[in-house]
Amino acid sequence: MKSVFLSSLVFMIGMGWASVTMGAEVSDEDLQRQKQLAEILEKITYQEGDIALGSGLATINLPQAYRFVDPSGTEVILNKLWGNPPSGAKPLGMIVAAGFDPLSPNAWCVVVDYEEDGYVTDEDAESIDYASLLKDMQSGTAAASEERIKQGYDAIELVGWASPPHYDKETHKMYWAKEIKFGSEGGENTLNYNLRLLGRHGVMVLNAIAGMPQLAEIEEATPEILAMIDFDEGKRYADYSPGVDKVAGYGLAALVAGGVAAKTGLLKGLFVALLAMKKFLIVGVIALVAVVKRFFSK
Repeated sequence: MKSVFLSSLVFMIGMGWASVTMGAEVSDEDLQRQKQLAEILEKITYQEGDIALGSGLATINLPQAYRFVDPSGTEVILNKLWGNPPSGAKPLGMIVAAGFDPLSPNAWCVVVDYEEDGYVTDEDAESIDYASLLKDMQSGTAAASEERIKQGYDAIELVGWASPPHYDKETHKMYWAKEIKFGSEGGENTLNYNLRLLGRHGVMVLNAIAGMPQLAEIEEATPEILAMIDFDEGKRYADYSPGVDKVAGYGLAALVAGGVAAKTGLLKGLFVALLAMKKFLIVGVIALVAVVKRFFSK
C-alpha cells in the first residue's frame, strides 16, 4: 500500500487538491504541508548530456537513460526528502535513471563525491581477505551505531556482502555492495552499493542508494555507470608522478572499509550519515500521507 499512497501523493501535488479530493475535507494545515512538499520538489532539476565535475576533475557522459542532479538538488533529496542527517561535505551530485521519482519506494540513485586523499596504491588487490575484512567492518559499524543512537538516529547493522568486492586493474575501477539493517524492527534491509574510481590525487566515490529488491537492477547497471564517468586528462591514475604526488595512507582493503576512517574503526559514510534512510521525515510529510489515507478511506 505504501507505493499506492506515495503515487497518489505525487498525483495530488501535480493536479491540486481541489480536483482530486472530490469533496474530501482538507484543512489549511494540510494545504500548507502540500505546498511545502511541492516547493521542495521544485528545487530539484535534472540535467542531460555531458556533466563536468569540479574544475577539470572528471566528466560524466550520460547515456539517454540517465539524468544528473546537481549538488543542491542532491542535498534536497538526501536530507529533506529521505531524512538523512547532514554529512557536512556537499556531494558533487547524483546520477539517476530517466523518470526518477524521489518519492517512489522503488527509487534508487548513485551519489557522486570525491575524496582527495592522494594516490591509492592497488598493490594489495590480489591479497585481500574479504571475509576477514567484513568481520572488521561489522565491528566498526557496531561502534558507529552506538554514536548514531546517541544522536537520536536508528541503530545500524552491517549484515554482510550483498556483492563481494571486484577490482579491475586495467581501468582502476572497483565496486562492492553491503546489506545493511536499520533499527531493531523488521522490514526491508537497505542496499549500500559502492563504486570507486582511482585517480591521480584521490578517489571518485559513487554510492548507489537503494533497497535490496533493486540489487539485480543495480548490478546490471553497474558496468554502464562505471563506463560513463572518468577522470579528466592529468587527473587519471596513469598520470601519477612518483615522488611528486601525494600518496594516500591506505590501500584497497582500507578503501573498502572506509578509507582513513577505517584506522579508527569508524566506517566513513556510516558514522554520520549512511545514505539510504529513505524515510520521509520532512516536517509534515508523514501527516500529509495520512491525509491521503483519509481520502481513500472515504
